[in-house]
Amino acid sequence: MPTTFTAFTTLPDRDQAEALAERLEDLDPPAYGVGVFEIEDGSERWEVGSYFTEKPDGIVLDLLAAVHGAQPFAVSELPETDWVAHVRRELAPVEAGRFFVYGSHDADKVPEGAIALKIDAAMAFGTGHHGTTLGCLKALDDLEKGGLRATNVADIGCGTAVLAMAAAKLWPESVMASDIDPIAVETARANTEQNGLKDRVICIEAAGFEHPHLKAVAPYDLIFANILKGPLMTLAPDMAQNCTESGHIILSGILHEQADDVIERYTASGFCLLSRNEHGDWTTLVMHKE
Repeated sequence: MPTTFTAFTTLPDRDQAEALAERLEDLDPPAYGVGVFEIEDGSERWEVGSYFTEKPDGIVLDLLAAVHGAQPFAVSELPETDWVAHVRRELAPVEAGRFFVYGSHDADKVPEGAIALKIDAAMAFGTGHHGTTLGCLKALDDLEKGGLRATNVADIGCGTAVLAMAAAKLWPESVMASDIDPIAVETARANTEQNGLKDRVICIEAAGFEHPHLKAVAPYDLIFANILKGPLMTLAPDMAQNCTESGHIILSGILHEQADDVIERYTASGFCLLSRNEHGDWTTLVMHKE
């Protein structure tokens, strides 16, 4: 396996971060992968990460950081890793209420009577190990056990489609699953096929509710949105417009300190809070349209 080097820094501005990322792609040796991410701690700072197959020139990186107003790069050498073995070791099965999320290598561990969801590690978000996904699955389980029977469900920002598939396992109706990322949509479709739900979970590429198929099926009596605070705040009016009267929404991707802001925004849009649960650093909200 080739040796990999990483170089990470942070900046206070998205435009600066994207400009720096472009310069990293022109280095010699060039970075073979560059990413720009908003740091999810409420600081409104941005992280630029890059990967190299040869050790990058530290002086050049320092100059780039200074020019773009970034912190000095932290350069590290990654150890050679058998990633297949690592994933199988680290991604143990997850139990969330009655749901059991597992990889192919753990097919023999599915408990009798569990609602099984087969999700192998992939580029899309959502294997059940993250606190946001875990919180949404538990919230769904509690709603169904409390008497909810959803007949029209949407999963906005579906990632691997684990939440959409969980709903399809509970109720016989079809579920709409959308994501803005084409890789996520491709992964979601593969997952629905291997879980025998290809014809019942409809996976489409869309930003929010902006797709004719999503609009044609609306309104929904249950909507998942496991994304981040910013997009959730923006989506609040559309969520209200596309949710039935007395419908439910399950929201996550929310840090604990962000939860009150999200609740306030959705309350102003016509929802009331039913429950909130915390897993790790993340809060999941269940709300009901009044």
